[in-house]
Amino acid sequence: MAGNTFGKSLKITTFGESHGPAIGVVLDGFPAGMELDVQDLLPYLERRRPGNAAVSSARKEEDLPEILSGVFEGKTTGTPIAVIVRNQDSRSGDYDALRDVYRPGHADYTYHQKYDFRDHRGGGRSSGRETIGRVIAGGICEIFLRKMGMEVNAYTYSIGPVECKADPLDYKEALRNETRMPDKEANEEALTYIASLKEKGDSCGGVIACRIAGVMAGLGEPVFDKLDADLAKALMSIGAVKAVEIGAGTQVSRMTGSENNDAFGMNLYGVSKKTNHAGGILGGISDGDIIELKVHVKPTPSISVTQHTVSTEGEEREISIHGRHDPVIVPRAVVVVEAMCAITIMDALLTNMHARSEKIFDFYNREDH
Repeated sequence: MAGNTFGKSLKITTFGESHGPAIGVVLDGFPAGMELDVQDLLPYLERRRPGNAAVSSARKEEDLPEILSGVFEGKTTGTPIAVIVRNQDSRSGDYDALRDVYRPGHADYTYHQKYDFRDHRGGGRSSGRETIGRVIAGGICEIFLRKMGMEVNAYTYSIGPVECKADPLDYKEALRNETRMPDKEANEEALTYIASLKEKGDSCGGVIACRIAGVMAGLGEPVFDKLDADLAKALMSIGAVKAVEIGAGTQVSRMTGSENNDAFGMNLYGVSKKTNHAGGILGGISDGDIIELKVHVKPTPSISVTQHTVSTEGEEREISIHGRHDPVIVPRAVVVVEAMCAITIMDALLTNMHARSEKIFDFYNREDH
């Protein structure tokens, strides 16, 4: 199966299925010499881990990572970093009744059409559990970016009709709340809304926002590898994501040029912008401002509400999906969005190192140029 690798100078390849022995990732192209311990990855995996009854699946997984390669004596070696997480609480029998039917909203039908074969146990490769590898790789990249003064912070902006109104944003509050909203009142309102849907056997979607601060101007490779294009591809590759906005996003279609253009000015640090409708990216290249994104996540497709479908033999069926499923994917997907943004920025940093000849000469201490 193609399509399992992302990146240019820095590449990640994820592998594994929801009900297979393990899920994992190979991170290739990461620089040598950064201190890294398996304990550093636990906070990221904990944010993605299922088990919070209010907003997620009841599947109990410890999600303990094992570093197989690429780290020696506590530092990255420059060779591929391979990390796995073993599946411990899979219940494949929960899916036996779905072996020969296509679940609405899932990838069952399309995978079957492409490969004439599919893993019906929790969606196999198309399961959200695949994102464990992304979170591991993204966590490693985030550790590096923080050392360079960059911060990647994602949070839940909305769940269903409930929007976060907190200003200023409190990312620590988002980490404390079940919904990952940096707004106590919105969190409580969203929990009530989610509970009402669970009673009906239904689900909801929402919006995840991400802010990337401290990114220098100059990242991004025009014309086809623009930074916003790479970010959009990275985020759209997450299974439940259906739309990505950067900066003012869809609002730009309702603005005039004088409203949308970000005026330039000077401050103590040099050139700056008065507003940030561009979301920190101009012409596909970072402009030094905060990169702002919004990611729209669809409702969880696994619901117990009766739905109409067909079998693999073309027979009309009515199904009700039971088992352990998230009533809303958004809270657990927040760290996945953060991870894909970190991977993309890290890749852009490494790719940008050869954009100017003098930088290459300086790196190799050549004086004859």
